[in-house]
Amino acid sequence: MGFLKIFSGKEPEEYEKKGDSLFSEKKYGLAKIEYETALEKYKKRYPDNTDIKTTIQSKITKSKELLALQHKKTAEELINSQLFDDAEEILALALELTSDPKLKIELEERLKEIHKHSNSEKIIDPYDHNSQFEETEKEFYQEEEEEYFSALCNSLPEEMQNAYQGYGEPFKAGYIALNKGDFELAEAKLHQAMEDNQLSGNFINLELATACLNLQKHEEARVLLEDFIKKRPDLPHGYQLLCELFLERGEYDHAQEVLLSCPEKLFNSLPIQLLRGEILFQAGRYQEAESLYLEYLKSSGWDEGIARSLAKTYEALLEKEKAMDMYSEIMNQSRIYGNKIDTFVKRRFADLCFESKMLSNETLELYLSLTQEDPDNKDYYFERISQIYSAQGNEKESQRYKALSYKKE
Repeated sequence: MGFLKIFSGKEPEEYEKKGDSLFSEKKYGLAKIEYETALEKYKKRYPDNTDIKTTIQSKITKSKELLALQHKKTAEELINSQLFDDAEEILALALELTSDPKLKIELEERLKEIHKHSNSEKIIDPYDHNSQFEETEKEFYQEEEEEYFSALCNSLPEEMQNAYQGYGEPFKAGYIALNKGDFELAEAKLHQAMEDNQLSGNFINLELATACLNLQKHEEARVLLEDFIKKRPDLPHGYQLLCELFLERGEYDHAQEVLLSCPEKLFNSLPIQLLRGEILFQAGRYQEAESLYLEYLKSSGWDEGIARSLAKTYEALLEKEKAMDMYSEIMNQSRIYGNKIDTFVKRRFADLCFESKMLSNETLELYLSLTQEDPDNKDYYFERISQIYSAQGNEKESQRYKALSYKKE
């Protein structure tokens, strides 16, 4: 999807949930990528919320550490199979991922052993060895990249999935590079893909434009996006990315003008209305954003994305009570439909209650449940729980949770 696509596609919370699911399946590499995408989107959506960024960064770090351990295990198996060159590369990848001093030492020791082996044992038939090495390496990375590409495509609308699967290997390599942050390689591969798919490659414009945006090649991106909009004025993607370009440059009026050029049916759609509100929000026009969101909820009915944006806008307007009411309504809607209440929403509601001195048992219960749902931030929740108990006059429990907030595993 590209790291600048903060409006199109899924919400950051959805990327985080996908990362959590992949993490539970021990697919740490894919989980890391989902978390990194979530982090970029959170930074755009909630630039002042350092707590949530810390949470996602912690999940990224855990994924990297466990991925490093997986690589170490894979390397050991390769060493046992006498595939030392393959093992060396995997160990090097693990060394780049980990920040654990003990694991770094272990990996460096294994690398030294491989180097000693390479220096003391010459390969008699280099051609057979190179062939075996290249084939093994190729199979290893092809399988990994195929899985990654499929995971990326699964998050797209069906029309885009079908198109992306048929654009060929250069596109696949470019799309993967784009999502891994290698924008130079992405640009080169996507240019090649455009040449290979001149008659049917409309969506390549979007991904190439994303690469150009990340490389600060704004004019190239603008030409690509305007061309896409001419060919597919019915889709929101081109408008969304073109708006991002103007937002990157602080040209909020130009971004609004782009949306006004949408066909009426598309202009009234949820993605474009969310984008209109986000432009107003980033421009600091909070009251206009509030009016837009309220009008949408009145005319089109409940939508959680609109409600979240409205709650965020109330926070920016320093209207904490309204923000709390909106977060409360989001939680109530989740209960009505039997959905799990989102951790971020629950935390924002609890924090606003705490800041408003509403230190009730309800607020206490929210923080207690968050210690289980969001264990990466349990020290923060324990501290809040301690302060609530203290305010209620229960010093025994207050001290117990205060001690827990400082306890290190």
